[in-house]
Amino acid sequence: MKYISTRGNYEKVNSAKAITLGMVPNGGLFIPESIPKLNTEEMDKMINTSYQEITANIFNKFLTDFTNDEIEEVIKKAYNNVNFDDEDLTPIKKLNDNLYIMELWHGPTAAFKDMALQMLPHLLIKSKEKLNAKEETVILVATSGDTGKAALEGFKNIEGIKIIVFYPEEGVSEVQKLQMNTTNGNNTYVVALKGNFDDCQTGVKNIFSDNEFKAKLDAENIKLSSANSINWGRLLPQIVYYFKAYFDLVKKGEIKKGEKINFSVPTGNFGNILAGYYAKRMGLPVNKFICASNENKILTDFFETGIYDTKREFHKTMSPSMDILISSNLERFLFEMTDKNSEKLNGWYDKLQKTGKFQIDEESLKKMKEIIIAGFCDEKETLKTINETYNKYNYVLDTHTSVAVKVANDLKLGKIIVNSTASPYKFSTNVLKGLGEKMQDEMKAVERISEISKTEIHRAVEGIDKKEIIHKRKTTQNEMKKVVLEILGK
Repeated sequence: MKYISTRGNYEKVNSAKAITLGMVPNGGLFIPESIPKLNTEEMDKMINTSYQEITANIFNKFLTDFTNDEIEEVIKKAYNNVNFDDEDLTPIKKLNDNLYIMELWHGPTAAFKDMALQMLPHLLIKSKEKLNAKEETVILVATSGDTGKAALEGFKNIEGIKIIVFYPEEGVSEVQKLQMNTTNGNNTYVVALKGNFDDCQTGVKNIFSDNEFKAKLDAENIKLSSANSINWGRLLPQIVYYFKAYFDLVKKGEIKKGEKINFSVPTGNFGNILAGYYAKRMGLPVNKFICASNENKILTDFFETGIYDTKREFHKTMSPSMDILISSNLERFLFEMTDKNSEKLNGWYDKLQKTGKFQIDEESLKKMKEIIIAGFCDEKETLKTINETYNKYNYVLDTHTSVAVKVANDLKLGKIIVNSTASPYKFSTNVLKGLGEKMQDEMKAVERISEISKTEIHRAVEGIDKKEIIHKRKTTQNEMKKVVLEILGK
Protein backbone atom coordinates (compact mmCIF):
# COMPACT_ATOMS: atom_id res chain seq x y z
CA MET A 1 0.00 0.00 0.00
CA LYS A 2 1.41 3.37 -1.06
CA TYR A 3 0.31 6.82 0.09
CA ILE A 4 -0.04 9.85 -2.14
CA SER A 5 -0.42 13.60 -1.59
CA THR A 6 -3.79 15.28 -2.04
CA ARG A 7 -1.94 18.12 -3.77
CA GLY A 8 -0.03 15.89 -6.20
CA ASN A 9 3.21 17.45 -5.02
CA TYR A 10 5.12 14.58 -3.40
CA GLU A 11 6.41 11.13 -4.25
CA LYS A 12 4.51 8.01 -3.24
CA VAL A 13 5.56 6.73 0.19
CA ASN A 14 4.86 3.69 2.34
CA SER A 15 2.82 3.92 5.53
CA ALA A 16 5.84 4.20 7.82
CA LYS A 17 7.04 7.26 5.93
CA ALA A 18 3.57 8.84 5.82
CA ILE A 19 3.13 8.37 9.58
CA THR A 20 6.61 9.70 10.38
CA LEU A 21 6.20 12.81 8.22
CA GLY A 22 2.71 13.56 9.57
CA MET A 23 1.71 15.74 6.65
CA VAL A 24 3.09 16.32 3.17
CA PRO A 25 6.17 18.57 3.54
CA ASN A 26 5.14 20.83 0.64
CA GLY A 27 1.51 21.15 1.77
CA GLY A 28 -1.26 18.59 1.41
CA LEU A 29 -2.23 15.39 3.21
CA PHE A 30 -1.30 11.75 2.66
CA ILE A 31 -4.06 9.33 1.69
CA PRO A 32 -3.96 5.67 0.62
CA GLU A 33 -3.48 5.27 -3.13
CA SER A 34 -6.45 2.89 -3.07
CA ILE A 35 -8.94 1.75 -0.42
CA PRO A 36 -8.81 -1.97 0.40
CA LYS A 37 -12.06 -3.92 0.49
CA LEU A 38 -13.34 -6.40 3.03
CA ASN A 39 -15.44 -9.09 1.36
CA THR A 40 -18.56 -10.62 2.91
CA GLU A 41 -16.70 -13.67 4.20
CA GLU A 42 -14.07 -11.51 5.93
CA MET A 43 -16.78 -9.33 7.47
CA ASP A 44 -18.72 -12.34 8.74
CA LYS A 45 -15.60 -13.74 10.43
CA MET A 46 -14.98 -10.44 12.21
CA ILE A 47 -18.45 -10.19 13.79
CA ASN A 48 -17.57 -12.23 16.88
CA THR A 49 -14.00 -11.03 17.30
CA SER A 50 -12.55 -8.58 19.81
CA TYR A 51 -11.77 -4.90 19.24
CA GLN A 52 -8.09 -5.84 19.03
CA GLU A 53 -8.72 -8.50 16.38
CA ILE A 54 -10.83 -6.12 14.29
CA THR A 55 -7.99 -3.58 14.53
CA ALA A 56 -5.46 -6.14 13.32
CA ASN A 57 -7.63 -7.06 10.33
CA ILE A 58 -7.97 -3.42 9.25
CA PHE A 59 -4.36 -2.43 9.96
CA ASN A 60 -3.11 -5.35 7.88
CA LYS A 61 -4.95 -3.88 4.89
CA PHE A 62 -3.38 -0.44 5.21
CA LEU A 63 0.03 -1.04 6.84
CA THR A 64 1.42 -3.49 4.32
CA ASP A 65 5.00 -2.55 5.16
CA PHE A 66 4.41 -3.71 8.77
CA THR A 67 4.65 -7.38 9.76
CA ASN A 68 1.81 -9.16 11.55
CA ASP A 69 3.95 -9.30 14.70
CA GLU A 70 4.60 -5.56 14.57
CA ILE A 71 0.90 -4.82 14.21
CA GLU A 72 0.02 -7.15 17.11
CA GLU A 73 2.70 -5.46 19.23
CA VAL A 74 1.33 -1.92 18.77
CA ILE A 75 -2.24 -3.11 19.36
CA LYS A 76 -1.33 -4.77 22.68
CA LYS A 77 0.42 -1.60 23.85
CA ALA A 78 -2.48 0.68 22.88
CA TYR A 79 -5.67 -1.24 23.55
CA ASN A 80 -5.62 -2.86 26.98
CA ASN A 81 -7.42 -2.66 30.33
CA VAL A 82 -4.81 -0.27 31.72
CA ASN A 83 -5.51 2.39 29.09
CA PHE A 84 -9.27 1.80 28.83
CA ASP A 85 -11.79 1.32 31.64
CA ASP A 86 -14.26 -0.77 29.61
CA GLU A 87 -13.20 -4.14 28.23
CA ASP A 88 -15.35 -3.46 25.18
CA LEU A 89 -13.38 -0.19 24.62
CA THR A 90 -16.30 1.43 22.73
CA PRO A 91 -19.52 0.15 24.36
CA ILE A 92 -22.89 0.89 22.77
CA LYS A 93 -25.89 2.04 24.79
CA LYS A 94 -29.37 1.69 23.32
CA LEU A 95 -31.70 4.64 23.88
CA ASN A 96 -34.59 3.41 21.73
CA ASP A 97 -35.20 1.10 18.77
CA ASN A 98 -33.60 3.57 16.35
CA LEU A 99 -31.03 5.44 18.43
CA TYR A 100 -27.79 4.08 19.86
CA ILE A 101 -24.89 5.81 21.59
CA MET A 102 -21.35 4.60 20.88
CA GLU A 103 -19.24 5.72 23.86
CA LEU A 104 -15.78 6.59 22.58
CA TRP A 105 -14.50 8.15 25.81
CA HIS A 106 -13.39 5.28 28.03
CA GLY A 107 -9.69 6.04 27.53
CA PRO A 108 -7.34 7.95 29.85
CA THR A 109 -8.47 11.48 28.90
CA ALA A 110 -12.25 10.94 28.58
CA ALA A 111 -12.42 11.82 24.87
CA PHE A 112 -12.69 9.91 21.59
CA LYS A 113 -9.21 11.14 20.65
CA ASP A 114 -7.82 8.41 22.93
CA MET A 115 -8.96 5.78 20.44
CA ALA A 116 -6.30 7.04 18.04
CA LEU A 117 -3.79 8.76 20.32
CA GLN A 118 -3.14 5.73 22.47
CA MET A 119 -2.18 4.03 19.20
CA LEU A 120 -0.31 6.74 17.24
CA PRO A 121 2.80 6.94 19.48
CA HIS A 122 3.44 3.22 19.03
CA LEU A 123 2.85 3.44 15.29
CA LEU A 124 5.27 6.37 15.09
CA ILE A 125 7.99 4.66 17.12
CA LYS A 126 7.67 1.50 15.02
CA SER A 127 7.68 3.56 11.81
CA LYS A 128 10.89 5.33 12.84
CA GLU A 129 12.50 1.97 13.60
CA LYS A 130 11.52 0.63 10.18
CA LEU A 131 12.99 3.71 8.48
CA ASN A 132 16.10 3.59 10.71
CA ALA A 133 15.34 7.22 11.60
CA LYS A 134 17.62 8.33 14.44
CA GLU A 135 16.69 12.01 14.67
CA GLU A 136 14.63 13.53 17.48
CA THR A 137 10.94 13.89 16.59
CA VAL A 138 9.01 16.97 17.66
CA ILE A 139 5.23 16.54 17.58
CA LEU A 140 3.35 19.77 16.96
CA VAL A 141 -0.34 19.75 17.94
CA ALA A 142 -3.11 22.29 17.46
CA THR A 143 -6.05 21.48 19.70
CA SER A 144 -9.57 22.70 20.30
CA GLY A 145 -9.41 20.91 23.66
CA ASP A 146 -9.46 17.11 23.50
CA THR A 147 -6.66 16.26 21.05
CA GLY A 148 -4.13 18.14 23.15
CA LYS A 149 -4.51 16.15 26.35
CA ALA A 150 -4.94 12.85 24.49
CA ALA A 151 -1.72 13.49 22.54
CA LEU A 152 0.17 14.59 25.66
CA GLU A 153 -0.92 11.45 27.47
CA GLY A 154 -0.04 9.22 24.53
CA PHE A 155 3.44 10.65 23.92
CA LYS A 156 4.41 11.41 27.53
CA ASN A 157 7.94 10.28 28.49
CA ILE A 158 8.60 8.54 25.17
CA GLU A 159 12.32 8.65 24.40
CA GLY A 160 13.39 10.56 21.29
CA ILE A 161 10.12 12.50 21.07
CA LYS A 162 9.02 15.91 22.31
CA ILE A 163 5.43 17.12 22.05
CA ILE A 164 4.31 20.76 21.91
CA VAL A 165 0.57 21.51 22.16
CA PHE A 166 -1.02 24.85 21.22
CA TYR A 167 -4.55 25.58 22.42
CA PRO A 168 -6.82 28.68 22.24
CA GLU A 169 -6.58 30.27 25.68
CA GLU A 170 -10.26 31.20 25.85
CA GLY A 171 -11.57 28.43 23.59
CA VAL A 172 -11.56 25.33 25.81
CA SER A 173 -13.42 24.27 28.95
CA GLU A 174 -11.81 24.71 32.37
CA VAL A 175 -11.48 20.93 32.72
CA GLN A 176 -9.76 20.67 29.32
CA LYS A 177 -7.38 23.49 30.29
CA LEU A 178 -6.56 21.83 33.60
CA GLN A 179 -6.02 18.48 31.90
CA MET A 180 -3.41 19.96 29.58
CA ASN A 181 -1.66 22.34 31.95
CA THR A 182 -1.22 19.75 34.70
CA THR A 183 0.37 17.17 32.39
CA ASN A 184 3.71 15.99 33.72
CA GLY A 185 6.39 14.17 31.76
CA ASN A 186 9.89 15.15 30.68
CA ASN A 187 8.96 15.82 27.06
CA THR A 188 5.62 17.64 27.21
CA TYR A 189 5.03 21.33 26.51
CA VAL A 190 1.74 23.24 26.45
CA VAL A 191 1.24 26.76 25.08
CA ALA A 192 -1.90 28.91 25.34
CA LEU A 193 -2.53 31.01 22.24
CA LYS A 194 -4.40 34.29 21.96
CA GLY A 195 -6.99 33.49 19.30
CA ASN A 196 -9.19 30.56 18.30
CA PHE A 197 -8.50 26.99 17.19
CA ASP A 198 -8.20 27.99 13.53
CA ASP A 199 -5.36 30.34 14.53
CA CYS A 200 -3.61 27.45 16.30
CA GLN A 201 -4.11 25.10 13.35
CA THR A 202 -3.02 27.67 10.76
CA GLY A 203 0.09 28.44 12.80
CA VAL A 204 1.05 24.76 13.00
CA LYS A 205 0.45 24.27 9.28
CA ASN A 206 2.59 27.32 8.52
CA ILE A 207 5.43 25.82 10.52
CA PHE A 208 5.15 22.53 8.63
CA SER A 209 5.24 24.28 5.26
CA ASP A 210 8.16 26.62 6.16
CA ASN A 211 11.11 24.93 4.44
CA GLU A 212 13.63 27.41 5.87
CA PHE A 213 12.43 26.74 9.41
CA LYS A 214 12.52 22.98 8.88
CA ALA A 215 16.03 23.21 7.39
CA LYS A 216 17.15 24.95 10.58
CA LEU A 217 15.77 22.07 12.62
CA ASP A 218 17.23 19.50 10.21
CA ALA A 219 20.67 20.92 10.91
CA GLU A 220 20.04 20.11 14.58
CA ASN A 221 18.86 16.57 13.70
CA ILE A 222 15.25 17.40 14.56
CA LYS A 223 12.23 16.37 12.49
CA LEU A 224 8.68 17.64 12.85
CA SER A 225 5.61 15.42 12.88
CA SER A 226 1.95 15.74 13.82
CA ALA A 227 -0.54 14.11 16.17
CA ASN A 228 -3.51 15.90 14.64
CA SER A 229 -5.75 13.96 12.28
CA ILE A 230 -3.75 15.40 9.39
CA ASN A 231 -1.49 12.42 10.23
CA TRP A 232 -2.71 9.21 8.60
CA GLY A 233 -1.54 7.26 11.66
CA ARG A 234 -4.04 9.23 13.70
CA LEU A 235 -6.93 8.72 11.26
CA LEU A 236 -6.46 4.99 10.58
CA PRO A 237 -7.31 3.74 14.11
CA GLN A 238 -10.61 5.62 13.98
CA ILE A 239 -11.85 3.44 11.12
CA VAL A 240 -11.96 0.49 13.52
CA TYR A 241 -14.74 1.62 15.85
CA TYR A 242 -17.21 2.02 12.99
CA PHE A 243 -16.85 -1.67 12.21
CA LYS A 244 -16.98 -2.57 15.91
CA ALA A 245 -20.26 -0.63 16.35
CA TYR A 246 -21.84 -2.37 13.40
CA PHE A 247 -20.75 -5.83 14.56
CA ASP A 248 -22.07 -5.12 18.06
CA LEU A 249 -25.55 -4.36 16.72
CA VAL A 250 -25.50 -7.52 14.63
CA LYS A 251 -24.46 -9.61 17.65
CA LYS A 252 -27.20 -8.08 19.79
CA GLY A 253 -29.82 -8.80 17.13
CA GLU A 254 -30.56 -5.11 16.63
CA ILE A 255 -29.80 -5.34 12.89
CA LYS A 256 -29.36 -8.14 10.37
CA LYS A 257 -26.10 -8.83 8.57
CA GLY A 258 -25.84 -6.53 5.58
CA GLU A 259 -28.51 -4.12 6.84
CA LYS A 260 -27.52 -0.50 6.29
CA ILE A 261 -27.22 1.83 9.26
CA ASN A 262 -26.51 5.53 9.79
CA PHE A 263 -23.93 7.34 11.91
CA SER A 264 -24.39 10.80 13.43
CA VAL A 265 -21.04 12.42 14.12
CA PRO A 266 -20.40 15.72 15.97
CA THR A 267 -18.03 17.31 13.49
CA GLY A 268 -15.35 19.98 13.65
CA ASN A 269 -12.11 19.09 11.88
CA PHE A 270 -13.83 16.32 9.83
CA GLY A 271 -11.44 13.52 10.86
CA ASN A 272 -13.93 11.41 12.83
CA ILE A 273 -16.55 11.35 10.10
CA LEU A 274 -13.90 10.85 7.40
CA ALA A 275 -12.76 7.66 9.14
CA GLY A 276 -16.36 6.46 8.83
CA TYR A 277 -16.32 7.26 5.12
CA TYR A 278 -13.25 5.06 4.68
CA ALA A 279 -15.00 2.28 6.61
CA LYS A 280 -17.89 2.56 4.14
CA ARG A 281 -15.45 2.39 1.25
CA MET A 282 -14.02 -0.78 2.77
CA GLY A 283 -17.46 -2.41 2.70
CA LEU A 284 -19.26 -1.36 5.88
CA PRO A 285 -23.02 -1.17 5.11
CA VAL A 286 -23.76 2.52 5.74
CA ASN A 287 -26.74 4.47 4.45
CA LYS A 288 -25.75 8.02 5.46
CA PHE A 289 -23.25 9.82 7.62
CA ILE A 290 -24.84 12.71 9.48
CA CYS A 291 -22.45 15.64 9.76
CA ALA A 292 -23.66 17.41 12.92
CA SER A 293 -22.41 20.95 13.59
CA ASN A 294 -22.94 23.49 16.33
CA GLU A 295 -23.55 27.20 15.62
CA ASN A 296 -20.29 27.26 13.65
CA LYS A 297 -22.20 25.54 10.87
CA ILE A 298 -19.78 26.08 8.00
CA LEU A 299 -19.97 22.37 7.10
CA THR A 300 -23.78 22.32 7.16
CA ASP A 301 -23.84 25.25 4.73
CA PHE A 302 -21.15 23.65 2.57
CA PHE A 303 -22.96 20.34 2.17
CA GLU A 304 -26.13 22.19 1.24
CA THR A 305 -24.62 24.70 -1.22
CA GLY A 306 -21.16 23.54 -2.24
CA ILE A 307 -19.77 26.88 -1.06
CA TYR A 308 -17.11 26.82 1.67
CA ASP A 309 -17.04 30.32 3.14
CA THR A 310 -14.90 31.11 6.20
CA LYS A 311 -15.84 34.80 6.10
CA ARG A 312 -18.44 34.51 8.82
CA GLU A 313 -18.91 35.16 12.51
CA PHE A 314 -17.01 32.78 14.77
CA HIS A 315 -19.06 31.51 17.71
CA LYS A 316 -17.58 30.38 21.03
CA THR A 317 -19.98 27.62 22.05
CA MET A 318 -20.51 25.09 24.81
CA SER A 319 -19.20 22.42 22.42
CA PRO A 320 -15.73 23.97 21.91
CA SER A 321 -14.10 21.01 20.16
CA MET A 322 -16.38 21.82 17.21
CA ASP A 323 -15.63 25.55 17.16
CA ILE A 324 -13.74 25.30 13.89
CA LEU A 325 -14.09 27.12 10.57
CA ILE A 326 -11.26 25.42 8.65
CA SER A 327 -11.80 21.65 8.65
CA SER A 328 -8.48 20.07 7.68
CA ASN A 329 -9.72 16.61 6.77
CA LEU A 330 -12.30 17.96 4.37
CA GLU A 331 -9.38 18.16 1.93
CA ARG A 332 -9.02 14.38 1.93
CA PHE A 333 -12.75 13.92 1.38
CA LEU A 334 -12.83 16.40 -1.52
CA PHE A 335 -9.85 14.67 -3.09
CA GLU A 336 -11.86 11.45 -3.08
CA MET A 337 -14.99 13.18 -4.39
CA THR A 338 -13.05 14.52 -7.40
CA ASP A 339 -11.59 11.09 -8.20
CA LYS A 340 -8.20 12.27 -6.88
CA ASN A 341 -8.02 15.40 -9.01
CA SER A 342 -5.11 17.35 -7.47
CA GLU A 343 -5.38 20.16 -9.99
CA LYS A 344 -9.00 20.85 -9.08
CA LEU A 345 -8.24 20.58 -5.35
CA ASN A 346 -5.26 22.94 -5.60
CA GLY A 347 -7.48 25.48 -7.33
CA TRP A 348 -10.06 25.38 -4.55
CA TYR A 349 -7.55 25.64 -1.73
CA ASP A 350 -5.66 28.41 -3.48
CA LYS A 351 -8.94 30.36 -3.56
CA LEU A 352 -9.53 29.55 0.10
CA GLN A 353 -6.13 30.92 1.04
CA LYS A 354 -6.54 34.07 -1.04
CA THR A 355 -10.23 34.88 -0.54
CA GLY A 356 -11.42 32.79 2.42
CA LYS A 357 -13.90 30.82 0.31
CA PHE A 358 -14.32 28.47 -2.63
CA GLN A 359 -17.14 26.72 -4.49
CA ILE A 360 -17.01 23.14 -5.74
CA ASP A 361 -18.56 21.84 -8.97
CA GLU A 362 -22.06 20.36 -9.15
CA GLU A 363 -20.85 16.82 -9.84
CA SER A 364 -18.70 16.75 -6.68
CA LEU A 365 -21.54 18.26 -4.63
CA LYS A 366 -23.93 15.57 -5.86
CA LYS A 367 -21.47 12.82 -4.93
CA MET A 368 -21.05 14.29 -1.44
CA LYS A 369 -24.78 14.42 -0.84
CA GLU A 370 -25.10 10.72 -1.67
CA ILE A 371 -22.87 9.97 1.33
CA ILE A 372 -23.37 12.77 3.84
CA ILE A 373 -26.37 14.68 5.12
CA ALA A 374 -25.67 17.69 7.32
CA GLY A 375 -27.47 19.57 10.05
CA PHE A 376 -26.73 21.83 13.00
CA CYS A 377 -27.85 22.53 16.54
CA ASP A 378 -27.81 25.87 18.35
CA GLU A 379 -26.94 26.44 22.01
CA LYS A 380 -30.53 26.39 23.26
CA GLU A 381 -31.26 23.13 21.47
CA THR A 382 -28.05 21.60 22.85
CA LEU A 383 -29.22 22.18 26.43
CA LYS A 384 -32.75 21.06 25.62
CA THR A 385 -31.50 17.78 24.12
CA ILE A 386 -29.36 17.05 27.20
CA ASN A 387 -32.43 17.60 29.36
CA GLU A 388 -34.83 15.57 27.24
CA THR A 389 -32.42 12.66 26.82
CA TYR A 390 -31.82 12.42 30.56
CA ASN A 391 -35.49 12.66 31.46
CA LYS A 392 -36.54 10.16 28.82
CA TYR A 393 -33.68 7.64 28.94
CA ASN A 394 -31.80 8.39 32.18
CA TYR A 395 -28.69 9.00 30.08
CA VAL A 396 -26.38 12.02 30.35
CA LEU A 397 -24.96 13.46 27.12
CA ASP A 398 -22.00 15.78 26.85
CA THR A 399 -22.52 18.97 24.84
CA HIS A 400 -20.94 17.64 21.62
CA THR A 401 -22.86 14.37 21.65
CA SER A 402 -26.03 16.37 22.33
CA VAL A 403 -25.54 18.19 19.03
CA ALA A 404 -25.30 14.86 17.18
CA VAL A 405 -28.36 13.46 18.96
CA LYS A 406 -30.45 16.55 18.14
CA VAL A 407 -29.56 16.41 14.43
CA ALA A 408 -30.15 12.64 14.36
CA ASN A 409 -33.58 13.05 15.96
CA ASP A 410 -34.51 15.69 13.39
CA LEU A 411 -33.61 13.53 10.39
CA LYS A 412 -35.33 10.25 11.34
CA LEU A 413 -33.32 8.09 8.94
CA GLY A 414 -33.97 4.79 10.68
CA LYS A 415 -31.36 3.15 12.90
CA ILE A 416 -28.68 5.68 13.86
CA ILE A 417 -25.51 5.22 15.89
CA VAL A 418 -24.35 8.46 17.50
CA ASN A 419 -20.62 8.87 18.06
CA SER A 420 -20.36 10.07 21.67
CA THR A 421 -17.07 11.92 21.61
CA ALA A 422 -16.56 12.99 25.24
CA SER A 423 -17.58 12.22 28.78
CA PRO A 424 -20.16 14.69 30.15
CA TYR A 425 -17.78 15.36 33.02
CA LYS A 426 -15.45 17.28 30.69
CA PHE A 427 -18.04 20.00 30.09
CA SER A 428 -19.67 19.93 33.48
CA THR A 429 -21.19 23.41 33.96
CA ASN A 430 -23.03 23.32 30.65
CA VAL A 431 -24.10 19.70 31.05
CA LEU A 432 -25.44 20.54 34.51
CA LYS A 433 -27.24 23.53 33.02
CA GLY A 434 -28.86 21.14 30.55
CA LEU A 435 -29.93 18.98 33.49
CA GLY A 436 -31.72 21.99 34.97
CA GLU A 437 -29.22 23.40 37.47
CA LYS A 438 -26.70 26.25 37.31
CA MET A 439 -23.23 26.23 38.83
CA GLN A 440 -20.16 28.26 37.83
CA ASP A 441 -17.50 26.08 39.46
CA GLU A 442 -16.69 23.25 37.03
CA MET A 443 -15.42 20.84 39.67
CA LYS A 444 -18.48 21.33 41.88
CA ALA A 445 -20.60 20.80 38.78
CA VAL A 446 -18.72 17.54 38.18
CA GLU A 447 -19.69 16.33 41.65
CA ARG A 448 -23.30 17.39 41.16
CA ILE A 449 -23.62 15.54 37.84
CA SER A 450 -22.37 12.41 39.60
CA GLU A 451 -25.00 12.85 42.31
CA ILE A 452 -27.84 13.44 39.85
CA SER A 453 -26.95 10.70 37.39
CA LYS A 454 -25.59 8.20 39.93
CA THR A 455 -22.57 7.60 37.70
CA GLU A 456 -18.88 7.58 38.63
CA ILE A 457 -16.77 10.63 37.82
CA HIS A 458 -14.40 9.76 34.99
CA ARG A 459 -10.87 9.08 36.26
CA ALA A 460 -9.49 11.73 33.86
CA VAL A 461 -11.47 14.44 35.69
CA GLU A 462 -11.52 13.21 39.28
CA GLY A 463 -9.35 15.49 41.47
CA ILE A 464 -7.80 17.34 38.55
CA ASP A 465 -8.24 20.70 40.29
CA LYS A 466 -5.85 19.53 43.01
CA LYS A 467 -2.97 18.93 40.61
CA GLU A 468 -0.06 21.34 40.10
CA ILE A 469 -0.20 23.74 37.13
CA ILE A 470 3.00 22.94 35.25
CA HIS A 471 2.56 24.71 31.91
CA LYS A 472 2.13 28.50 31.84
CA ARG A 473 3.47 29.60 28.44
CA LYS A 474 1.41 31.98 26.30
CA THR A 475 1.90 33.23 22.76
CA THR A 476 0.30 34.54 19.55
CA GLN A 477 0.08 32.95 16.11
CA ASN A 478 2.90 35.17 14.82
CA GLU A 479 5.21 34.07 17.64
CA MET A 480 4.65 30.30 17.41
CA LYS A 481 7.90 29.53 15.57
CA LYS A 482 9.84 31.55 18.13
CA VAL A 483 8.22 29.60 20.98
CA VAL A 484 9.04 26.26 19.33
CA LEU A 485 12.71 27.25 19.07
CA GLU A 486 12.74 28.44 22.68
CA ILE A 487 11.30 25.13 23.89
CA LEU A 488 13.87 23.22 21.85
CA GLY A 489 16.64 25.45 23.18
CA LYS A 490 17.61 26.63 19.70
